[in-house]
Amino acid sequence: EVQLVESGGGMVQPGGSLRLSCAASGFTFSTYDMSWVRRAPGKGPEWIASIATGSPATWYAESVTGRFTISRDNAKKTVNLQMHDLKPEDTAVYYCHADGGAPTWDEYWGQGTQVTVSS
Repeated sequence: EVQLVESGGGMVQPGGSLRLSCAASGFTFSTYDMSWVRRAPGKGPEWIASIATGSPATWYAESVTGRFTISRDNAKKTVNLQMHDLKPEDTAVYYCHADGGAPTWDEYWGQGTQVTVSS
């Protein structure tokens, strides 16, 4: 059974930090590009960061560049999102996403973890 389980969400004051983790199982984690996508209340999903399979190549949305860092540990089958200088507009449910690419185009989603930034 494929599972992506996010953890680390919570409530934090503006300017604070959080570290999200996503634990994967049931598929060959090292061969999947991994991403974080968030959904704020009343808004559509927003891609925020991705990390390639075996390389340290990473990509970020402009809204989080310089504040968020995505990383992965293929041995532990985890992907992390370190978030600094959090702002109220970062409040959202954060989802972990796995993309297998060609030729299967398999993709998987976690159940999400809530991040609330409020004073």
